[in-house]
Amino acid sequence: MTGTVYKSTGSWYTVKSDTGDFMECRMKGKFRMKGIKSTNPIAVGDVVDFELDESSDAVTGTIHNIHDRKNYIVRKSVNLSKQIHIIASNIDQVFLLITIDNPPTTTSFIDRFLVTAEAYGIETILVFNKIDTLNDTSLDEQLYMQHVYQEIGYRCLRVSSTEGKGVEELKQLMLGKVSMFSGHSGVGKSTLVNALEPSLHLKTKNISEQSKQGQHTTTFAEMYDLSFGAKIIDTPGIKGFGIVDMEKEEIGGYFPEFFKLQDQCKFNNCLHKEEPHCAIKAALEKDEIAWSRYHSYLSILEGDEEHYRTDVYNEDRIASDKTRD
Repeated sequence: MTGTVYKSTGSWYTVKSDTGDFMECRMKGKFRMKGIKSTNPIAVGDVVDFELDESSDAVTGTIHNIHDRKNYIVRKSVNLSKQIHIIASNIDQVFLLITIDNPPTTTSFIDRFLVTAEAYGIETILVFNKIDTLNDTSLDEQLYMQHVYQEIGYRCLRVSSTEGKGVEELKQLMLGKVSMFSGHSGVGKSTLVNALEPSLHLKTKNISEQSKQGQHTTTFAEMYDLSFGAKIIDTPGIKGFGIVDMEKEEIGGYFPEFFKLQDQCKFNNCLHKEEPHCAIKAALEKDEIAWSRYHSYLSILEGDEEHYRTDVYNEDRIASDKTRD
């Protein structure tokens, strides 16, 4: 039998068969022995072949084959730096939820996520959530952030799940597609999914006032069929986003605004650091590239995994203002 993985809990997988039935399946032991450097060889979104195991009281299945993936999105495993964690596979688009200070989403996190999505050929739409909670200062920050990413070419939405703002536009973009929702814990993924499909009743939690960080409400990635003709993959909140296996020379190619200019650099292998006649640095000085994006690029280039949650878009604004003076 063939089906799609809807939920993964590490040892058991909920698979929806081609006939529409849900089945709890295990993985055949040899999958673990194939040298896969992933903490989860099977991910939500995978198309798999499985066979029924009727030897026990409950009918379960055994997965014995994974179909080739159209795409997938990965990050470094939290505790095992040499391994990767596949967040989901066979995705049409990702909605990256961003909040300004409730909790704060850093530009370095956004950029690392976007670079990975670009590398795996997955379209990312930025969703600025909880816009109903913004004051004058945070609204200014949100609009500035949105401007930076729209200038690059990323689609941005402004959404309030609680007030229903932007929800209908989001629905339209999801029709007939498999969409993954991602972001830090507490950015409102589950609340937004409930606004899209109230019958799901996903659990939600409040932000911790002390730490300004969200509390995990989604423990495992899970796919849902929505009543308006869309599929969604809800994922656990991500604290940091470690970049996986990228050559230094290719990183700039995953920044669209760098990619447009890099053939104008004097050297083909320009890393846009100390090299003379670098088109990216020239554009940076003319305020045509955001300083926050360049800082993110350098931190990825230098493998700065330790400090990639440090926010720099405020420095970017100061630098931009100085350039204009």
